[in-house]
Amino acid sequence: MNPNTFQYSESFAREMDAKDPLSKFRSRFHFPKVNGREAIYFCGNSLGLQPKSVKDYLEKELNNWADLAVDGHFHGEDAWYHIRKKSKPALAEILGAQEHEVVAMNNLSVNLHLLMVSFYQPTEERYKIIVEAGAFPSDQYMLETQIKFHGLDPLDVLVELAPRPGEFTLRTEDILEEIYRQGESLAMVNMAGIQYYTGQFFDLKAITEAAHAVGALAGFDLAHAAGNAVLKLHDWDVDFATWCSYKYLNSGPGNISGIFVNERYAERPDLPRFGGWWGHDEGERFKMEKGFVPMYGADGWQLANTNVLALAAHQASLDIFQEAGIENLREKSEKLTGYLEFLIRQISGESGVLEIITPKNPQERGCQLSLLIHRGGKAVFDEFYKHGVVGDWRNPNVIRLAPTPLYNSFLDVFRFAKILEQSLEKFA
Repeated sequence: MNPNTFQYSESFAREMDAKDPLSKFRSRFHFPKVNGREAIYFCGNSLGLQPKSVKDYLEKELNNWADLAVDGHFHGEDAWYHIRKKSKPALAEILGAQEHEVVAMNNLSVNLHLLMVSFYQPTEERYKIIVEAGAFPSDQYMLETQIKFHGLDPLDVLVELAPRPGEFTLRTEDILEEIYRQGESLAMVNMAGIQYYTGQFFDLKAITEAAHAVGALAGFDLAHAAGNAVLKLHDWDVDFATWCSYKYLNSGPGNISGIFVNERYAERPDLPRFGGWWGHDEGERFKMEKGFVPMYGADGWQLANTNVLALAAHQASLDIFQEAGIENLREKSEKLTGYLEFLIRQISGESGVLEIITPKNPQERGCQLSLLIHRGGKAVFDEFYKHGVVGDWRNPNVIRLAPTPLYNSFLDVFRFAKILEQSLEKFA
């Protein structure tokens, strides 16, 4: 949508909502209250809202547990032994994958470690890992300890890419140039899909192609990308990825993660991995014999039996995603975030108080905008909250805002803008 058609008016926002075919999904979520009023919730990049259907999905499994007990594994609708399969169609659609390339399991940090066991196999010549500087702690600590596990020094192994002086985001050409510079010493590129601090959406296709061109692997942490950006992991030939389900996938605090493993590794029992009962050949599992034989595809990386209650909450949101369609959500997201950007620029003008550090190109960002606030700082953010805006503060002076297309509206964005204007007048 052309920003020139945007208007800073309540009537325009209401008109946009009236034309929005996805507006009906807003009523399917619970909104928190701040000071007794329904919040303007722009924090889906940290924790998505609860779908109202979650209670029914959980109660169904609780009733199965009550009525069937252990027999629930093999009897009743969605028997637990195979229940992981129910989430696969939605996950495949959201991640741009084949169903056998994805499975819901564990938590993100656990999955990062499990995937590194298989895919980071340093040699004397090829051992370097490229990562963006300032990666989220989950990635930093995982990489640091995995490298030490191999007896190597993180300072020697990690190649941390930082933006050019005076810039806030990485240029794709700089990432690719570093990949080719490292060449035969590069074992892996292991970056975020969307950078949590700046909101930059990296060109995963180009990065993967460059990594493969020098003989390295490409793996991604998609915590901020899954359910936010359109992903095509299979077509982009990504080697592996993981994500969490509690941000844009709205599946509950700390809820289940998932992995993508490219189908080229679907039948690779020779790959090193940490085996577990649930990753063992399903047809032979109850023979209870020695000798780990991994299942086909991503399922072969499972360890323990499925967390049924976690998957139930996850499925409540995934069903909504399938109904809405990730392409449709992305189309609305670009308009919604574009409108937020337009209003911020209208309000801040040439004052220099606010600086958007997220890329301007919609193809290089998700729904998050990160604002560098040069005057007023935390006081402005706290004023937001008093007036019902739930966003995210990151030291030293960045405010992250994420208008989420499943449940946020253009009127939310307009109301936020009015609060922003008042808060800046008061403190900046």
